[in-house]
Amino acid sequence: MGDMFRSEQMALCQLYIQPEAAYASIAELGESGCVQFRDLNDQVNSFQRKYVNEVRRCDDMERRLRYVENQLRKDDIKIPELSPEEEPGAPNPREIIDLEAQLEKTENELREMSVNGASLNANFRHMQELKSVLENTEGFFSDHEAINLDSNRITDPNDPNQAGAQRGQLAFVAGVIKLERFFSFERMLWRISRGNIFLRRNDISGLSEDDETGHKVLKTVFVAFFQGEQLKQRIKKVCAGYHADVYPCPSSHAERVDMIRDVNTRLEDLKMVLNQSADHRSRVLSSASKHLARWTVMVKKMKAIYHILNYFNPDVTGKCLIGEGWVPNRDLPTVQQALARGSKLSESSIPAFMNVISTNEQPPTFTRTNKFTSGFQNLIDSYGMASYREVNPALYTCISFPFLFAVMFGDLGHGLILLAFALTLIIKEKQLASIRAEIFQIFFAGRYIILLMGLFSLYTGLIYNDLFSKSMNIFGSGWQNNYNTSTVTDESIKYLTMRPKTSNFKTYPLGMDPVWQLADNKIIFLNTFKMKLSIIFGVVHMSFGVCMSVINFIHYRKYASIFLEFLPQILFLLLLFGYMVFMMFFKWIVYNDTSTQVLSPGCAPSILILFINMMLFGHQKPLDGCKEYMFEGQELLQQIFVIIAVLCIPWMLLGKPLFIMSKRPKTLPAPNQAAVQSAPPAGGHGGHGENESTGELFIQQAIHTIEYVLSTISHTASYLRLWALSLAHAQLSEVLWNMVFGRGFIFNNYIGAVAIFLVFGAWSALTVGILVLIEGLSAFLHTLRLHWVEFMSKFYEGAGYAFQPFSFKVLLADNGEE
Repeated sequence: MGDMFRSEQMALCQLYIQPEAAYASIAELGESGCVQFRDLNDQVNSFQRKYVNEVRRCDDMERRLRYVENQLRKDDIKIPELSPEEEPGAPNPREIIDLEAQLEKTENELREMSVNGASLNANFRHMQELKSVLENTEGFFSDHEAINLDSNRITDPNDPNQAGAQRGQLAFVAGVIKLERFFSFERMLWRISRGNIFLRRNDISGLSEDDETGHKVLKTVFVAFFQGEQLKQRIKKVCAGYHADVYPCPSSHAERVDMIRDVNTRLEDLKMVLNQSADHRSRVLSSASKHLARWTVMVKKMKAIYHILNYFNPDVTGKCLIGEGWVPNRDLPTVQQALARGSKLSESSIPAFMNVISTNEQPPTFTRTNKFTSGFQNLIDSYGMASYREVNPALYTCISFPFLFAVMFGDLGHGLILLAFALTLIIKEKQLASIRAEIFQIFFAGRYIILLMGLFSLYTGLIYNDLFSKSMNIFGSGWQNNYNTSTVTDESIKYLTMRPKTSNFKTYPLGMDPVWQLADNKIIFLNTFKMKLSIIFGVVHMSFGVCMSVINFIHYRKYASIFLEFLPQILFLLLLFGYMVFMMFFKWIVYNDTSTQVLSPGCAPSILILFINMMLFGHQKPLDGCKEYMFEGQELLQQIFVIIAVLCIPWMLLGKPLFIMSKRPKTLPAPNQAAVQSAPPAGGHGGHGENESTGELFIQQAIHTIEYVLSTISHTASYLRLWALSLAHAQLSEVLWNMVFGRGFIFNNYIGAVAIFLVFGAWSALTVGILVLIEGLSAFLHTLRLHWVEFMSKFYEGAGYAFQPFSFKVLLADNGEE
């Protein structure tokens, strides 16, 4: 947890690596994941860098891997996943050549099989269609028509045996066409022949594969009868336009039988060849699937290494590569060890070494987290990355976030549901980590947030004494009935008043007394209680945020800002709203039923009216026998507080600009002196630029002052959402119990058991869907807003940029999500 107080110290390092050891050294740094490299060749075109050819080779290998992967998915072959222990390291240069040859061989083999397979499938499909034509045209011909019908017969006019048949000679064209195109095809043939074509069709049973799309479609066999060679050419052109396949079909029954027999033989041969090709393809793909995951990891690591090497700049002699990168101070020994291992693996004569250089640049922000704290850190980073070495709100958010959520979500039953869900995710996190569904990943990443939200909801539910809108009498109620039986049973008396002085004999040890569940003024009592609690929590939360700014000012050595910003801000907040919180506690303690009339609950003044009169210097006439103020001297004290709070406004408005102006030199420095002035320290927090004009200083400070004064009021009121959502959650839970589950108890016989069973299912679904999911999401978003706006705006700048080290683990994880 100590690492989360502020981001880690970073160092800008120069790496000097021999070219022959560069690949191995960067591979070791990628495994360690400690260096964020800077591009020293940002002015050089990407195609002119030293290792551009190696990157292109990696791109080509990635293309081949994608092709193999697509073929595996096409055949529904599962690719085994690698465990982190099985992941290979970056390949050495000799392995790269072998890997490239293996990928090229596998790709060429698959492409050749794909081309041959497509050709065989096309032949098989055409043979099937030819068989369909031969079988479906059987009814179009008869024995006495066979003499005058033939698709290819040529009649000799000099033959006296055929002279009489010449005048009645008919030709025909047979083929297959999509059923959806047939009717348009029929109309087109009618038009080009002016009705001199006789067309018949017979639908093919089942679905056939389309040549163009590969989808299953309906097809039909057609035969067009006509006269004349010229019309035959027109028909074939129309068939080509409609993508209809034309097949030879003899008109003689004997010839068709012989041809069908021949086609069946060829189909059997094609089936055997296709089966053998499919078996061979399956063997090749199965072999490739075993190595594909390893190949993919190796190629990605290799490409990433060459990409980083393009960031390096060769020295003048060309015998050394120079690189720069940000490294956490704690990881400097790790980087040195990685460089030493890289030099040893490459057997370099000169070892690689690292130098830490000074700089005025703002380093990246890096906060070490574990699986528990990473969820809370992600909430903060979503608002804005912290400036370098700025106080990290995530440390305190680990407690304040689930607590404020639970204030709005206080229910023992609903907290148990959240707790059970979070424990399931935590206990089975190894099995569930492989699920890539986006929505599930959001819940899984925040499983420890949900765990704490559930635990804190159990606590606030115990304080509210609320279990699915019902109270528990664990310690016994502290109230007793002092009325006699006749008074209680008198129907003319609708309400019985129980005064704390006579009816309350003890204080309930923990949380709300269960008797409030029966009281008619329960909502009024809980309203005032939760409303005051929300203001108290809000003022404490905001005061803590303002105090956190002191730590930033001390770290960045801006001691003047403590007196010019923090002091007036905390005084303005505490003298107004801190005083309001004091009045709440004072009213709770002093005014009770056992005191005199002046301090009785009936004489207790309204804190809201007191606060308004305090700001307006007004008065309100008290009731007879009561006092306007809670204690002697309160009016004078309030006037002093308001005057000091008003004085804090010009203090915030003018203090810092006047201080900056007083620190400026009276005369402008010479240009050469200005050039050598040291720049401000890296990671500066807040404040105005030293070189800004006087007008800009006052304008910016006026904006900050107005924003703080107005936001102090609006942010305090914003914490009332704690009260509003808590009340809405409790009332909605009570409505679901009374209007849904309670309906199952109206039956007294066996039907009641069945009714309760059915109603319980509906009530459970509504409870989980509405009260846990929807209300939980609403409370989560409101809590997030209270931290981002009301709390963090008091001290958090969030103007940094994230530390993004070169890490194979992060690289492979990102590629896996894509």
